[in-house]
Amino acid sequence: MHTTHKSILRFWSPLAMTWLLMAAEGPIIAAIIARMAEPKINLASYGIAFAFALIFEAPVIMLMSATVALVKNPASYLKMLTFTRVLNWTVLAINLLVLFTPAFEHVISLLEVPRKVEALTYDALLLLLPWPIAIGYRRFYQGILIKYKQTRKVAWGTMIRLVFMFTSCYTAYYLNELPGVSAGAIALSAGVVSECIFVFFASRPIVRALMTYPQDQAPDYVLSYPFILRFCYPLALTSFIGLAVQPFVTFFVGMCRSPLESLAVLPVINSFIFIFKCVGLSYQEVVIALIGENFEGYPALRSFSYSLAAIFTFILVFIVFTPIADFWFEVLSGLSPELSAFARTPLRIMTFVPALTIILCWQRAMAINTRNNILITYAVGIECSIIVLGMSIGVYFDWFPGAVIACASLSLGRLGSCLFLANQKARIAPRYDSSAIQGV
Repeated sequence: MHTTHKSILRFWSPLAMTWLLMAAEGPIIAAIIARMAEPKINLASYGIAFAFALIFEAPVIMLMSATVALVKNPASYLKMLTFTRVLNWTVLAINLLVLFTPAFEHVISLLEVPRKVEALTYDALLLLLPWPIAIGYRRFYQGILIKYKQTRKVAWGTMIRLVFMFTSCYTAYYLNELPGVSAGAIALSAGVVSECIFVFFASRPIVRALMTYPQDQAPDYVLSYPFILRFCYPLALTSFIGLAVQPFVTFFVGMCRSPLESLAVLPVINSFIFIFKCVGLSYQEVVIALIGENFEGYPALRSFSYSLAAIFTFILVFIVFTPIADFWFEVLSGLSPELSAFARTPLRIMTFVPALTIILCWQRAMAINTRNNILITYAVGIECSIIVLGMSIGVYFDWFPGAVIACASLSLGRLGSCLFLANQKARIAPRYDSSAIQGV
């Protein structure tokens, strides 16, 4: 099938809708927490708990991309499923080990936040225990749906997730018997578990067909566990490094000027920016799925990515430099006028991050397609190094509030990652027939 902008849009739009629905999750939860008791403390606790949750889920994030790229026949499906199970339960065991040993107290003490914030964060993380394992299975089965062109079912799953999330969070708000951060944690867990269950059953017809007609599914393709590990290790390490930087940012923000205000507004800012970043995140699997065995989809997919970056930058600039931003913060997110004014400058600093994310995900998809996954790890290492360096300089000189320093560091880090991969174009641009995978 010839790849055109129209065919890309038709395939990508359900995935984009999926990520947009997920992007709505953060602002909704933050808005409800902001309307409950002690909003500043609970928003700060929610931001810290969510940062920890992202670290716990980091190793399983890559399962969607790996499934799209590697599952081609019954044997490869079964091996990826076994790999997914082992990885998911290992992550859960590590999660339990952290929470039920002194490790958590040692880590949280580094943030130097009030004791009440520590206690609320711990309670929220207990409620988030189902989060990483549900995400692991969900990403695997979403990869199956994307691989076999069932992207609309992925979108339906996310709609179900959003319904369960909102219902859970609003019920907690209505009953008013739990702290806001606990209500948010329950909502996140309920949403992702419901979505996991849906995509499992939605993928059953594909799996049955895959197992019934092996002769039609790349019979000469053999996948080994060592190759799966070599393929997934750089991607998992990339996710871990990239997500682990968030607690470091939180730690540094707690040492900067206006720490509590910064911790309170950063989840709201990040949730807003994620609405635009998610478009790029949804595009990575599109490139992997549509690039073609001989990279025939490369020109159309590349031009589509640059068009997306330009369009979303224009929209974001229009919003953040007009009163629409204040409407978002004060009316929709429930921030006070004081916190809304505080959030305005760091939000504007993040203006070009969504466009950089779209380009970065295009570059990452090409690295995966050409089996140069390690370059993605190098890129995220550079990004995180720039972020940590920027936060360190900001803490040392103490010229700006923590939220401003954090957003500036995050923006520069994403730019550095894009520039590194752009410099590796000779290695990730299509140069050969990818139908035969080396080392499998």
